[in-house]
Amino acid sequence: MKNSILILFFALIINGLAFANPPGSAEVKIKTSAICGMCKKRIERDLGLTKGIVNSNLNLDDKVVTVTYNPKKTNPEKIKKAISKIGYDADEVVADQKSHDALPSCCQKTAEAHKD
Repeated sequence: MKNSILILFFALIINGLAFANPPGSAEVKIKTSAICGMCKKRIERDLGLTKGIVNSNLNLDDKVVTVTYNPKKTNPEKIKKAISKIGYDADEVVADQKSHDALPSCCQKTAEAHKD
């Protein structure tokens, strides 16, 4: 019984360390024009495929994506540009128009004005 508890304790510690930010990583928060769960899924997926991005999490309540990245491989300007290429505004960087127009209608900025 004691061994089981000890093993469980160490498993929880190791699991917690796996979700910690890697050493040398940085974090940036970027305001987006995301609207719905599909936007969240698209932004997080596409950022996950971007060089230097370790993790991303979009909070739809405040429309801010928190990005953990390797500063040796990317920087906040490149991350904002990547979000723009996905079709969304990223702070002062306006969404790429062609990418924005290719988004589902519910994910386009005009859909926000019609959202109740």
